[in-house]
Amino acid sequence: MIDKAKKQIDKLINNAYNKAQSSGELPEGEALSGAVEIPRDTSHGDYASTHAMAAAKTLRLPPRKIAEILCEHIDLDGSFFTSFSIAGPGYINFVLSDKWYGEVIREVEAMGGDYGSVDIGQGRRVMVEFVSANPTGPMTIGNARGGVLGDTLSAILERAGYNVWREFLVNDAGNQIEIFGRSINARYMQLIVGEENFEFPDDGYHGDDIRELAQLIRDAEGDKLKDLPEDERLQKFTEFALPYNIALMKEHLERYRIRFDRWFHESSLHENGYIDETVKLLKQAGLTYEKDGALWLKNTELGADKDEVLVRSNGFYGYFAVDIAYHREKLDRGFDKAIDIWGADHHGHAIRLITTMTAPQLCTAFGIDGEKYHFLIMQMVRLTRDGETIKVSKRTGKAMSLNDLLDEISVDACRFFFNARPDSHLNFDLGLAVRQDSENPVYYVQYAHARICSLIDALSAEGFSAPICADIDTGILSHESEIDLIKQIALLPEEITIAARDYDPSRINKYVIELAARFHRFYTACRIKGEAQDVLLARLKLADTTRAVIKNCLDLLGVTAPEKM
Repeated sequence: MIDKAKKQIDKLINNAYNKAQSSGELPEGEALSGAVEIPRDTSHGDYASTHAMAAAKTLRLPPRKIAEILCEHIDLDGSFFTSFSIAGPGYINFVLSDKWYGEVIREVEAMGGDYGSVDIGQGRRVMVEFVSANPTGPMTIGNARGGVLGDTLSAILERAGYNVWREFLVNDAGNQIEIFGRSINARYMQLIVGEENFEFPDDGYHGDDIRELAQLIRDAEGDKLKDLPEDERLQKFTEFALPYNIALMKEHLERYRIRFDRWFHESSLHENGYIDETVKLLKQAGLTYEKDGALWLKNTELGADKDEVLVRSNGFYGYFAVDIAYHREKLDRGFDKAIDIWGADHHGHAIRLITTMTAPQLCTAFGIDGEKYHFLIMQMVRLTRDGETIKVSKRTGKAMSLNDLLDEISVDACRFFFNARPDSHLNFDLGLAVRQDSENPVYYVQYAHARICSLIDALSAEGFSAPICADIDTGILSHESEIDLIKQIALLPEEITIAARDYDPSRINKYVIELAARFHRFYTACRIKGEAQDVLLARLKLADTTRAVIKNCLDLLGVTAPEKM
């Protein structure tokens, strides 16, 4: 409805311009164009147009004079507006009518669970890759934040008309898997010969999960694996532990309400020769050189701050070669956009990779469009309890994992809190997340939904049910708090549009918190029970409309909308 109002203003002004041209009051020219904005101060109007100012140079008249002439010819008959006025150097302000407010409520009723949907995506295919945690241990708090940001952004993009594909890259090859295997090996051998008799690797993973994996293997195989050659023993350990950890990741992410369309295994790029082919293409394009027995990418020539190793001197591919191959493979699958959500600890690598993947020389070598890549960097999380910071280090094994967090905090609170602005550091107060008062934002929003459900139940007992728009007079809804609430309801499609455009899922948090606040103000200012029937039904309809929109927002966030609290 906001978009319809803006388009209607543009039409009203251009109709007025055509009339002014015909009467000779304004010179002939092309259609007027200008911005239609919602001003911060709406005391003089709900929308402000800049058409007169934008036309001043072309029409060679002062903008205020143009505005005065246009206003003489504006005809509001049948429009969404009751009046207009001139402000400042030539703004034309418009005041909304009851018709527009009623149409907002009718639109929510007609669209139901789809209210807020837009079609800026037009079915284009988008891959969102997120979490992609190494399967060498429990998922961390950083993975928890990346998970909800990626999942919520995917939901927003779907609501914006994109065909979205969620993907998790399983790093089941490379150096970290070797360290993983050696860590399990050390714990297994220590179980047999004692910790003092078998050295743990300096770079190993110290978590209790490694001890648990070693114990599971010993329970299944006994001590017989100690006599195998070390390489064979390490292979058996990783063949058991990787599927076990990946299954655990899937289980914990399901608990977190996150599902992926595909768990893409890095090892497949090695097995199908895709990395080999990618490196060959880089060689053919003259983008590599050899040094110290290794093959390097001329990344500084592509605009990065340093060159990168593609093939190490031992013949193994470096992680940069794998990343280039994987991101090339994404577009080879036909995606129109490939969005990555990475943690701040990968910031430098992400900057270099996006520089590489968007460089004209590389795009030509691969036959790809680098404009399709988008990298989002989320900032770190600081967990606190009673003012004290909780350690989140995965390497030392003294971290709170995602599953630990979900044992302590509801999934609803985790998802709502972690979806806060991704480009800012997040202080996650565990105490606040479990509070049942208005200081806790997720409780505040859910309480608004439950409050409306309780109101509907109470009125149902008195014989009233939420009506359809055809059975009420929406023009009754004229109190300031009612108007403010309807305006907020009308904003959802625009919020989804901007959130999808800017890849900022946190906009939905802020929007629904404000929606709940406006409902609480309306509920305080405007009595429903005991009012005359026409007023009661109109306000009940507004409350029920608000309930539906709150639920739509919570669905986007992956948060439940309770009917009782």
